[in-house]
Amino acid sequence: MDLEQARFNMVEQQIRPWDVLDPAVLDLLYTVRREDFVPLAYRELAFADVEIPLGGGEAMWPPRLEARVLQELDLTGGDSVLEIGTGSGYLTALLASLAGPVTSVEIRPDLARDAAAKLRRAGFDQVDVRTGDGARGFGSDTYDAIVLTGSTPELDDAFRRQLKPGGRLFAIVGNEPAMTARIVRLDAPGAFVETSLFETVVRPLVNAPAPARFRF
Repeated sequence: MDLEQARFNMVEQQIRPWDVLDPAVLDLLYTVRREDFVPLAYRELAFADVEIPLGGGEAMWPPRLEARVLQELDLTGGDSVLEIGTGSGYLTALLASLAGPVTSVEIRPDLARDAAAKLRRAGFDQVDVRTGDGARGFGSDTYDAIVLTGSTPELDDAFRRQLKPGGRLFAIVGNEPAMTARIVRLDAPGAFVETSLFETVVRPLVNAPAPARFRF
């Protein structure tokens, strides 16, 4: 496979048509090697518009979704980032390339170890990969940007509390087949602005909070 031609096709045929036009994001897709984060058995699918299995029911997002999230978060070099669901580590690498320190939380120890090793090999020393359950927030620190890489039927308020003023939170909320990607912004203390971006379907976070069922 001609990797560079496949990478070019990914950007021009999948990502630009999905309204990802930020030059910083597009340039990054050429420099961070997606194929280095894909399981070896699926390396030929590294640039395809599909989810790539990671085992245990987990999967990498399609490239266009990763790129769109980066554009929506509008990261700068000093931003601190919390990622819930490290997965392969590829989106983690993209976040770390545009932002400052990144804390990434993965509930599966095997994925956390594998992603941390790949990130180290790629030179992303500012990433702190933690093993833990982040479906209802993680720790007590606050962040400039938070991204959930799995869907959640409802968004736990803990994530809103972990945003710094001016912070942005990306989450995919709802149940299959009706999920909506959203950006939540903290414009001023206690003033959250929520914007619906697009509809999609991704796998849920392990232990994602669900609305309480009504009982008679």
